[in-house]
Amino acid sequence: MFRRNASCFIRIFVAVVMCSGYSRPVSVTALTVGRVHEAEEATAVDLGALLDAGDGAVVTLLAGDNTQLVAHRAILAARSAVFAGMLRRLTLEASSNQLALSDIEGPVLRQVLAHLYTLQPPQLPSMAPQLLVAADQYGLSVLKVQCEQQVAAQLSVETASATGVLAIRHSANMLKQAAVAFIKAHLLSVMATQGWDEAVVNDPQTFIELVHLIAETPTDTSTPSAGESRTGPSSQPHSGHSDDGRSPATAVPHTTPQATPQPDDAAVSHLRNLSGDMKGEMLIAAAKEGSVSKVRTLLAMGADVEAKDENKRTALHWAAAMGHGEVAARLLEVGAGVNARDRWQNTPLHLAAWKGHAAVVRLLAASSADHNARDQSGSTPLHDAARRGRAEAAAALLEAGADREDRNYGGDTPLDLAERNNHQSLIDILRSS
Repeated sequence: MFRRNASCFIRIFVAVVMCSGYSRPVSVTALTVGRVHEAEEATAVDLGALLDAGDGAVVTLLAGDNTQLVAHRAILAARSAVFAGMLRRLTLEASSNQLALSDIEGPVLRQVLAHLYTLQPPQLPSMAPQLLVAADQYGLSVLKVQCEQQVAAQLSVETASATGVLAIRHSANMLKQAAVAFIKAHLLSVMATQGWDEAVVNDPQTFIELVHLIAETPTDTSTPSAGESRTGPSSQPHSGHSDDGRSPATAVPHTTPQATPQPDDAAVSHLRNLSGDMKGEMLIAAAKEGSVSKVRTLLAMGADVEAKDENKRTALHWAAAMGHGEVAARLLEVGAGVNARDRWQNTPLHLAAWKGHAAVVRLLAASSADHNARDQSGSTPLHDAARRGRAEAAAALLEAGADREDRNYGGDTPLDLAERNNHQSLIDILRSS
């Protein structure tokens, strides 16, 4: 048994080492040197433990392209808390000895395993962006920093936009800083590339954040921690009324930068010269997210506050629907149409009432919103609040002068809808004088 396991281990280990090249490691930032050293010290213990492992020592990994690779459970669990959790669940289910990893392709998985066994940096720099994604997903902090360095070393005017978006999406903060600094230094050239346009189309919301970082003056030029968390995308309501939006760069030095280059007047001017449609899409996405600073940046760049999405919703519609009062206030300050209509004839006040955002209801009402406006079914914002049981929003509408006796095209008053849906608090409010 011992010989068979030892032989199996040696074959796998040698194959992985050969695949990775086992070359001299590239230097990493001071931020992760300690982690690398700790991992290296644990390597002998981890690998030695495999020699005494039983028949269940290995697991088959099935990549998204159906590539099958065999790895030792002990190595996976020791290197990654994510893998450790997956293996625990696999053991409890006891259904198979195969771990399906549908979100990673075979070539990338091979490189991940090479790193897990050898702790060496990736030997295929062209694959570094995909490996960075995998490292972030599986909690491999050392590999992630190594990939950040390799991607940063390959920055060019063609890749800078995609790199910035990649860094933001995966909280690769050193890479983000490098990408933003590179774009600021080569802004006109970067904006002229296809990569800039593709970044807008492929991930407009993240692109907004990238543009915001390019345009803003940073308050902290120190290198952020590689483990800094990121904010995920915000949810978006569904249509209608449902609960349901190459010039090679030199390698980036592994030291804290002295300062991040600032965009000059020409750079800001060219950001303003983005197409009107692009700036409108970005403004709507920023309103959905609730970012006041991004909304201000986009408005300063000339974004049209009345820009509409495919459902004819403006940024104010989305700020109202999501309950982002500060964003709504900023949009109103610059003249956003408080009674704008979407494709279902909803005003921003309809959406705020439907979602129960009472503070936004009050803000819109105070900004001369039509509190008795009708949508395509003849419902007013008060009808929507009554139907959904939004007591506080209904009270705010009544305070603003909404007509509780108004009937929609089906002949229902707000009270009828509250009674039909058993919203007792609304029934009490609507029955009171």
